Amino acid sequence: MKNNSPKVSIILPTYNRAHIIEKAIQSVLNQTYQDFEIIIIDDGSKDDTKKIIRGFQEKDNRIKYIRFEENKGAAAARNAGIKMSKGEYITFQDSDDEWVIDKLEKQMKIIETSSENIVVYCGFWRIDGDEKTYIPDIKISNREGNIHKELLKRNFIGTPSILLLKKNLEKIGMFDENLSRLQDWDLVIRLSRYYNFILIDEPLYISHILPDGISVNDEYLINLQIILAKYQDEIYKDHKIIKAWSIKFNSIAKYLLDNNDIKKAKQLYWRAIKLYPFWRGNYIDLIKYLFK
Repeated sequence: MKNNSPKVSIILPTYNRAHIIEKAIQSVLNQTYQDFEIIIIDDGSKDDTKKIIRGFQEKDNRIKYIRFEENKGAAAARNAGIKMSKGEYITFQDSDDEWVIDKLEKQMKIIETSSENIVVYCGFWRIDGDEKTYIPDIKISNREGNIHKELLKRNFIGTPSILLLKKNLEKIGMFDENLSRLQDWDLVIRLSRYYNFILIDEPLYISHILPDGISVNDEYLINLQIILAKYQDEIYKDHKIIKAWSIKFNSIAKYLLDNNDIKKAKQLYWRAIKLYPFWRGNYIDLIKYLFK
């Protein structure tokens, strides 16, 4: 199928996902909207990823493939794909996710009839073991329009959910390669400074959390602190935002306690109190677990 000037470029980074990437690619190829290219960035995989991608390329020349010899991280992989892309619009896929068949069609209908200064995003199902959660949570007070302050509190936008003009993505500097985690959150925070967001409030893809996927570890906590420091001028001047961060550290502390990392959990409880000393929940939890 020949397509020299695709309307949409779909960026798909992958690392050692040969056992599941076929579903991710096929769910894109099955879309009702077909004017796209798929750029797959192999971030130094040691498995059969290359062989699987080559098999898809033999059937569909819209699939482009580049490979890093060494693992550089998701941010570098996505940025390489963006730079290589030829589409007017950019969206993303993850190698462990599956798109609903009309995801791209629904998003394109909105973005092509809207202002250039918008990002279209959609809801999705997050599958973690036996738990199935719809994101974004309906309890989030502001999910459309100017959502900058809401994103400073928490991230409720998955990278595969966003669709936007390539030039708008380039304007804000693409993904921050200094972050080894939470690059998606950082990106949408920066996008929300300049662009309004439109939500298609229905699950248009499925995100599978794998056993070797995201976890709360030292790397995660370091990057969380980087995000806090990066946007501290905005975060610290709004008590609602800083309270949300305090609750975030409290929740992580509970997670660490459940996983028997008591020392680190206590440190995070104190961090939560220091951030926002007016929320009694921190004190109740700290007293409860102080001598655990």
